[in-house]
Amino acid sequence: MKIGLVLSGGGARGIAHIGVIQALQERGVAIDRISATSSGAFVGAMVAYGYTPEEILNKIVETKFYPYIRPGFGGNGLLQIRRIEDILCKYIPENTFECLRIPLVINATDIILGEEVLFKNGELALPLLASCCIPGLFSPIRLQDRDLVDGGVLNNLPVENISNEVDYIIGSHCNPFNLDKPLKKTTEIIYRSLILAMHGKTRERFKKCNLLIEPPELSQFSIFDFRKARQLYEVGYNYTTNMLDHTLI
Repeated sequence: MKIGLVLSGGGARGIAHIGVIQALQERGVAIDRISATSSGAFVGAMVAYGYTPEEILNKIVETKFYPYIRPGFGGNGLLQIRRIEDILCKYIPENTFECLRIPLVINATDIILGEEVLFKNGELALPLLASCCIPGLFSPIRLQDRDLVDGGVLNNLPVENISNEVDYIIGSHCNPFNLDKPLKKTTEIIYRSLILAMHGKTRERFKKCNLLIEPPELSQFSIFDFRKARQLYEVGYNYTTNMLDHTLI
């Protein structure tokens, strides 16, 4: 049986995916395909390359991504996410989809044409960054004559991109629709509005997952809580471990 893993976007909350994957691996669940978007695409690429969940978590903690994507505004009114390209190439020096041990597909959004764009071969870093470009916060990535932004705009749980290649789909969604903390920053309100706009389509994609993992405790965290990486990891790990105690795969 081939198992596919689908990872949603969610900013810092995407770190919970690492804990989810750790719990799955401990239960002997082998992933054959990964489809991911935004912060989920980063985790998916690292796992597909061969890093262990612990190694990925340590790199996030040590690298301290927060200074690179700190909320604020640059000269053109948007942050530049391309500063992270060098970091990605340091983690995955070959910088290609072909070097990954597990086949990976990443989606981004053509902000001009309103189309979902898929990447699964060739250069890795720039498509990954494009998939993470939250509109309103980051400048679009210019790639293949397209202006690309966050893949989650059109599809924040890209199940369809691997559904014909696997027998069983595990979806990891890190954006609970109910929040337990107030929205204090404009950047958080922008992202929250995006999530709500995608609400209906994402709910429909839940039904396409054989197993859906969505830790409700993630509602207590902001998309910028990168300094709480270990807590986010634990939330994903503990919730998934408990779920697998009552689930057969």
